[in-house]
Amino acid sequence: MSMNDTLLDIKTLGELKKSGYRVLPVKEEMRRNLLRKLAAGETVFPGIIGYDKTVIPQLYNAILSRHDFILLGLRGQAKSRILRMLPALLDAYIPIIRDSEINDNPFAPISKQGREMVAERGDETEIEWVSREQRYGEKLATPDVTIADLIGDIDPIKAAAHRLHYAHEGVIHFGIIPRMNRGIFAINELPDLQPRIQVGLFNLMQEKDIQIRGFPVRIPVDVLMVYSANPEDYTNRGSIITPLKDRIGSQILTHYPADIASAVAITAQEAWVNRGDGVTARVVPFMREIVEQTAVEARTSEYVDQKSGVSARMTISFLENIVSNAERRAFATGAKEAVARICDMFAALSAVTGKIELVYEGEQEGVTNVAQGLLGKAIRTVFLSFFPDPFKAAKKEQNPYQQVLAYFKNEKTVEISDDLPDEAYRTRLQAVPGLEELVDTHMPEAYSTAEEKAVCMELVLEGLHQNSMLSKDELDNSRVYGDIIKRMFDDLDDDDINRYA
Repeated sequence: MSMNDTLLDIKTLGELKKSGYRVLPVKEEMRRNLLRKLAAGETVFPGIIGYDKTVIPQLYNAILSRHDFILLGLRGQAKSRILRMLPALLDAYIPIIRDSEINDNPFAPISKQGREMVAERGDETEIEWVSREQRYGEKLATPDVTIADLIGDIDPIKAAAHRLHYAHEGVIHFGIIPRMNRGIFAINELPDLQPRIQVGLFNLMQEKDIQIRGFPVRIPVDVLMVYSANPEDYTNRGSIITPLKDRIGSQILTHYPADIASAVAITAQEAWVNRGDGVTARVVPFMREIVEQTAVEARTSEYVDQKSGVSARMTISFLENIVSNAERRAFATGAKEAVARICDMFAALSAVTGKIELVYEGEQEGVTNVAQGLLGKAIRTVFLSFFPDPFKAAKKEQNPYQQVLAYFKNEKTVEISDDLPDEAYRTRLQAVPGLEELVDTHMPEAYSTAEEKAVCMELVLEGLHQNSMLSKDELDNSRVYGDIIKRMFDDLDDDDINRYA
């Protein structure tokens, strides 16, 4: 029911009765509001990208079926964000008995305090209005969570102060779930909850009531129970016990973005790129694709533990680090724009190394080498989306890379670093014959300024290196591109020296 100022002015049970207000169970309330939003064409889960054809329809079905449900998926798949958006399907405000611990319905209170108040005061019972935000509760499942935390316990101080028996309702200290009566309660990372605690949720899920310490006190609560879980946790830290899983109405599988465009949109929405410190940050679109492709490569890499997943937080942090590196250079060199370069990506890999879990082979390889390898594969993929395959081009009479590669055969090199001023950066790249023409031919729409065009030219050099057409030596924060054949012979000479030393 849509609330207005007239209803919010109601202060007693008698006034509420005269208004004709009707209380619905929370699941019915959400079902009605969802149907209304769907009929009006409203966006129910704004900011959730890439789930329009998969996860969101399943969420709709669960809510329309009045199910408790669980979101099951790897890290960084927006599970917690979705759960925290559910209150938008609640009414803006609902009436409760004033000062009720468990949001008592004024027409049918379930707590002893509420029943006694209505019995004593009748239509003069005071009410108050609680907002939808106050009707959402959340708990991260950890091994130290107890039944008392979730459901409640006997409060001996109350019993002593009021001289009540422990089986008396008046001595109950309610846990966080009853306090969300007539609302939504979420448990994140459900498998981390000890099995004996999961057993304590049975009655709540099936009979919709709670029991305290085995005493004959049964309190019917009205709450939507929602959960999140990571399949990795099923074996590493615990599991969802079968009887509880059987009581969860819908299991909804989340996933990583199905395409690069969705992934780019998610990162663009979440990453802090517009810093507002006097320098404008610019990231050319293909670099955003490289960021997302790095995550794609990680999610299929033999060195990365696929059971752990690769969170969307990796790409968000990666892009932010790239922008920060460009921003640092801009302030150091006095530039007005911080245009991110390919070399900034390698300087920003600390955002990747901390976000991937490696298998044994990856540990042997080293996390830094694995991260550089993933970025290299991503650059190669994006490079080939713009330019011809260098291997196939080498077999043709008109090799588009011939002029660029010929430049390096004369023992010439190009040194690029992430602290070069913009003008010096452009000058070094423009010195390579044919490089600018390649970009003009194959990436005419990828740039809008001279600085962005230089980044496209750097992509060509790095792309040729990733296709084994150019060598690259890393010296501190510099990368020196050169002739790969010469490099191979230099390596052979070094091996001969070491062999006979």
